[in-house]
Amino acid sequence: MSLCIIGAGTAGLCCARHSQLHGFQITVFELSERIGGTWVYNEATKVKNGIDVHSSMYENLRTNLPKEVMGFPDFEIPENDVSYVRSDEICDFLNQYADHFKLKQYIKFNSYVIRVLQKNKKWQVLVKDLLTNQIEFQYFDKIMVANGHYHTPNYIRIPNMNRFQGDYLHSHDYRTSGIFKGKTVLVIGAGPSGMDLSNIISRSAARVSLSHHLSDIENTKFYDNVYQKPDVRELDEKGAFFVDGSYEEFDTIFFCTGYKYAFPFLTVNSGIYVEENYVQGLYKHCINIRNPTMALIGLPFYVCAAQMMDIQARFILSYYNGSNQLPSREDMLKDTQTRMSKLWEEGYRKRHAHMLGPKQIQYFTDLAETAGVKNIKPVMTKLHNESSKCFNDNLLHFREDNFAILDDETFVKLN
Repeated sequence: MSLCIIGAGTAGLCCARHSQLHGFQITVFELSERIGGTWVYNEATKVKNGIDVHSSMYENLRTNLPKEVMGFPDFEIPENDVSYVRSDEICDFLNQYADHFKLKQYIKFNSYVIRVLQKNKKWQVLVKDLLTNQIEFQYFDKIMVANGHYHTPNYIRIPNMNRFQGDYLHSHDYRTSGIFKGKTVLVIGAGPSGMDLSNIISRSAARVSLSHHLSDIENTKFYDNVYQKPDVRELDEKGAFFVDGSYEEFDTIFFCTGYKYAFPFLTVNSGIYVEENYVQGLYKHCINIRNPTMALIGLPFYVCAAQMMDIQARFILSYYNGSNQLPSREDMLKDTQTRMSKLWEEGYRKRHAHMLGPKQIQYFTDLAETAGVKNIKPVMTKLHNESSKCFNDNLLHFREDNFAILDDETFVKLN
């Protein structure tokens, strides 16, 4: 049985690793010339050779989660002196993973997937070789989409944005803090990137104002030239009016407003569509209900990503290899609708549909029990929750923390 995997980042690699155990004929299409996906640093931004630059990695990035929760269940990140490691160390780790499980033999680099179309019960994949410019059709029985979700910037709309005469930048296109030297910067959005980058760019910028509406970070300490502001009401030529009535002038508006889920190669009849950043038509966040021979890997966020991708891959492949039989389309739709209805009742919006956070352990357990696959160790989610709390409580120094995992349930903080 032939299997196509789109992407050779964390998600695509673990799909390949588990697929080879079941004897699939595997082809992995990777846009770049390297494995690693979002962890690969690329100085280029915007568009290169007619294709949007995929990487959002910036210079000297260190992880905001400890390495102890960032490895795979069957392949951990090697021991070193710190828990919060550099992005290039994650790239090295992914290469070690690929080498250990002999995955590079399946990867076709510099391969741009143009279109995926279901044809005669197979998936027709139209792919372009970026080195030769040759375009060809290939056909597969199953397809696993692992193209990541940190590549298509999400800009929020602010009244009178067109009037502002300064610079705009999204965190996707940020590489070094030098571009903000001596400038006044308005950062929009206080997710993990917005908070972290406010401190990083403040080392170069004259003043940084972080605009957000979150109540749980009001007491978070930033560097001295970082100031918290409420939401922006509107812009004018030189700056921003805030909802509290205040006004400030800025040189640059820096959007740290996250990313859109985007699958530009999927056709309108694929069974997948995105509405307000909610990817719809999925069973358990991953299997295409309308066309179950397609799966999407890695959508949920605020999770132990590699651990989650691993259990998702094992969950999906338990159906693709015949060990399990999927429920009917009606039952899969009902399962999804029931789960989503609970979220809406709790006050969540569509853009929160794939947000797990502290709920990730329930998701892992559901996948494990539904498909009869091994669950993720509880210690992973416990440590993830602890490090997320440390991020908010001690933003300036949380990366000095070091952790060790003692057993499946227990971790310790070493300092």
